[in-house]
Amino acid sequence: MTDAEWALIEPFLPVAATGPLPRRARAQFNGVLWRFRNGTGWRDVPERYGPWTSIYTRFRAWALAGVFQQLMDGLIAEAAARGQVGLELVSVDSTIVRAHHESAGLAVSGEVLDALEQALTEEKGVPLDQQVSVLRVMRRTRGPSRPARRTIRRARSLRRHADAARPEPTRPDSADPEAD
Repeated sequence: MTDAEWALIEPFLPVAATGPLPRRARAQFNGVLWRFRNGTGWRDVPERYGPWTSIYTRFRAWALAGVFQQLMDGLIAEAAARGQVGLELVSVDSTIVRAHHESAGLAVSGEVLDALEQALTEEKGVPLDQQVSVLRVMRRTRGPSRPARRTIRRARSLRRHADAARPEPTRPDSADPEAD
């Protein structure tokens, strides 16, 4: 980290009530950056940034205190004051965005699907079935959702186990004199 970058960051780091920033704060901050930039574990942070335990302890204290959020807010405000804020600051890398496993099948009502098809047809000027397919939307009737199927299977399994554990009704036997 350059001296100019550190000059922007240092005011947002907490200062102890009894004195200035700890001597190794800049090295530890660089160690935190190194760890996240490389995607490694804390034990792999190079020794030049200090002991990994100290770096992790400092990171955890800063994270719990909200220092990183305050730092981000402060740096964005600083950039806005200089007129350097734009939408190019917002970036979502699709390699790290994960969708929930149940989002694989989007349930859309027939009316919504018809409206989407009509909008695509009007925008392109070509009927939907003649357009080049980028995103394929398929109509299908859906059965029960995955959690519902799981619940149905569990109920059937419990019923089978309950039936197996239930004693069979006894019939009075004519050979047994106490049964009369």
